Amino acid sequence: MSDLSMIEAVLLTIITASTPLLLAAIGELVVERSGVLNLGVEGMMIVGAVMGFAATQATGSPYIGIVAAMISGVAMSLLFGFLTLNLMANQVATGLALTILGLGLSGMIGEAFIGQPGISLKPIAIPVLSAIPFIGPLLFNQDILVYASYGLVIAVYFVLFRSSTGLIIRAVGDNHGSAHSLGYSVIQVRYLAVMFGGACSGLAGAYLSLIYTPQWVEGMTAGRGWIALALVVFASWRPARVLIGAYLFGAVSILQFHAQAAGIGLPTQLMSALPYLATIIVLIMISRNKTLAKVNTPACLGKPFVPDR
Repeated sequence: MSDLSMIEAVLLTIITASTPLLLAAIGELVVERSGVLNLGVEGMMIVGAVMGFAATQATGSPYIGIVAAMISGVAMSLLFGFLTLNLMANQVATGLALTILGLGLSGMIGEAFIGQPGISLKPIAIPVLSAIPFIGPLLFNQDILVYASYGLVIAVYFVLFRSSTGLIIRAVGDNHGSAHSLGYSVIQVRYLAVMFGGACSGLAGAYLSLIYTPQWVEGMTAGRGWIALALVVFASWRPARVLIGAYLFGAVSILQFHAQAAGIGLPTQLMSALPYLATIIVLIMISRNKTLAKVNTPACLGKPFVPDR
């Protein structure tokens, strides 16, 4: 294999590892921009993974599996929304409970699917563009969810920063009292944002069980939901930075496999922990830089909204 082919193969694996992080993080970015902190990304991802796999096995269509994963992610997010937005439950505690619920629920549903071969989504080659040497296979011969992840980054950017809808979302996240006094329904805006985040987390889960590893394995999210949460902070709530961060973290997670293949004499446990060590290091660096920590942070993040009676 030539050096160019080797680089291409490595980059393809990085794209595969980064896509679920990007999908989950871009959804959580919108949620947090509206002033809601949902720590249940891991739970929504794992439920999306098992429901996507189950629906695909039942129907034979991975596209139906994708829809089922999105619906399950939205259903989980609605539970979170009802508890935190209507009942005013603590967002941090509710998000943690949602993750625990998702892990347990996925284990129960997925028990019947352990060991079954999956039906994988095939790449969609874009005519002419996919034939471009090196760049073509990387960017224009991918599956539909990779294309969707790029589209979501662009769409979220334009909606948040180039539309009146985005202005409302950011206003609700920065000062929900003022947004309410101007006549905007804070609860409704936050519900829609939370549902969008749930759909994106479900998509990320579907990617894991239908493309990344086309089978059901209990606990297959392996902490990716937590990395996605860290990515939003790392990106300072900016969509383009989420894209860059997702690929950086994806590259770190893939590095362990290539390092082991190259015979680098480091313990496998340390190599496996690299993505999570990188997450901790990044969060420490951001927290020590007070200016960076405050940039773009929604002022009402995690704070409940109590409308005037």
